[in-house]
Amino acid sequence: MTYETSSPLHYEIAGEGDVVVLGHAGFVDSRMWDDQWQALTERYRVIRYDMQGYGQSGSVTAPISRRNELITLLRSLNVTQAHFIGSSLSGAIYIDVALAYPDLVSSLIIASAAPNGFQMVGQPPRYMMEMFEAWQKGDLSQVTELQTRIWIDGGSREPDQIDQKLRKRVAEMNVIAVQNRTMLISDSQPADPLDPPAVSRLDKIHCPTLIIDGELDHPEIHRAATLMAEQISNARRQTISGAAHMPNLEKPSEFNRLVLDFLQSVK
Repeated sequence: MTYETSSPLHYEIAGEGDVVVLGHAGFVDSRMWDDQWQALTERYRVIRYDMQGYGQSGSVTAPISRRNELITLLRSLNVTQAHFIGSSLSGAIYIDVALAYPDLVSSLIIASAAPNGFQMVGQPPRYMMEMFEAWQKGDLSQVTELQTRIWIDGGSREPDQIDQKLRKRVAEMNVIAVQNRTMLISDSQPADPLDPPAVSRLDKIHCPTLIIDGELDHPEIHRAATLMAEQISNARRQTISGAAHMPNLEKPSEFNRLVLDFLQSVK
């Protein structure tokens, strides 16, 4: 196992074989994949990285293109083809990558994500408005707590119903992005979006695709999963019971089984 630091991105590489790229959600960092790391690196050459503004990577000062950020990293590592596993924010990024660089993408695993351009309808996630109010007040510890409630607890559970070690683990990752104000500076207004957006071009994605959602996630994430499973020609969908927005953290064994079975099937 090796650790590398490449300004402005921190990344880690281990294993041998086909390349698998892991992208994290927009409120944590690459440590979210700790429970998948060994299982994947035993079979593949795996790359995980902290997007700029997260984890051990540098902070952001303006909107950036997450797609170009990734492509620059992969080119520096001489990666010409890979399987991409994206969660939430990175899932949307990887859908864009599959459209912009189809020869690069052997397969997609998209967890708890909606394609860029997908219009959310109905009520926002519980605590979302309170979270933005905490941002405005500068109460960063409350922002972290509310983001944990939104994305880990979900809309139907209270904090005391969740593994407290998991909540602490997520908060330790989240606080870095909150202190860097990454969401406000960059990810709420990403640079260089695809035009037209991915949601209108899902039928142009032809690589094998696995869509994963958590049973307890927000209804709009389920609607996005349904849309992607219907419109991506070579897609299948799996819903993990008893999990919200981060099924790989809540149900790592089941998530790992789904991922490894899928990767084995697309060799």
